[in-house]
Amino acid sequence: MTQSRMVDQLYLRDEQYKDATNLDARIQLHERFSTNRYDWQRWVFDQFNLPSECRLLELGCGPGDLWLKNRSHFLEGWSVVLSDFSPGMLQVAKQNLAPSGQPFVFSVIDAQALPYAEASLDVIVANHMLYHVPDRQRALAEIQRVLKPGGRLYAATNGRQHMWQLTELRRMFSDQTGTAEGETSTSGAGRFDLENGSEQLVAWFADVTVRHYEDALVVTEVEPLLAYIISGIRYAVASDKVSQLRMVLEQEMAANGAIHIDKDVGLFEAIR
Repeated sequence: MTQSRMVDQLYLRDEQYKDATNLDARIQLHERFSTNRYDWQRWVFDQFNLPSECRLLELGCGPGDLWLKNRSHFLEGWSVVLSDFSPGMLQVAKQNLAPSGQPFVFSVIDAQALPYAEASLDVIVANHMLYHVPDRQRALAEIQRVLKPGGRLYAATNGRQHMWQLTELRRMFSDQTGTAEGETSTSGAGRFDLENGSEQLVAWFADVTVRHYEDALVVTEVEPLLAYIISGIRYAVASDKVSQLRMVLEQEMAANGAIHIDKDVGLFEAIR
């Protein structure tokens, strides 16, 4: 069985996340057209239970948006390491956060082999990244190992029906080189979503809860939506089908005034 691009580390590091271009296209669509006007990154931060003295590691920090949106909440007693497996993405995070003046440490880290001693961290954040880890059980074992007793993992992910309308469009206009999430021969690389995340986490953590972020998209412009679709991972849009896809989006928007897209997203809190 073909390895899914969702967990193909070379593709993710060297193409999809070599810089923030693709991710920015997706972030911009959510920021401009989400019905929930309370920012996702602010909501995520609100769910954290962080002590005043805290050693925190973020896995897959991307361009550093979580901390950009919540920079005013940073406490002096926090030691925060922002990590990503993509050096290019980590460089973007450094540039974005440099003006904040906060003492972030940046590090290229593989979630499957954390360079920390046992029971040395208070909190680990994995914001929409665990579904990219090839051997997720190994990563969860590592996270559990380095967290202190009572330490917390915060792991955001999507439900299986998240933006299903766009998944269908991508499939229709796909170049057929991509495979669906979960279609992989790599050990431990099945789905990590809101439906099955708890059962994966309870093997390593004493207490697991999930919180849902209510939201949807009402998109009123074609080009940002087209950019989002083209930037996707699970199905690559064939270059010779982009014009046809644009026409389909224009027709639907003209007929309905907007394109409505369902979202299903949330956050797990797992306590060691």
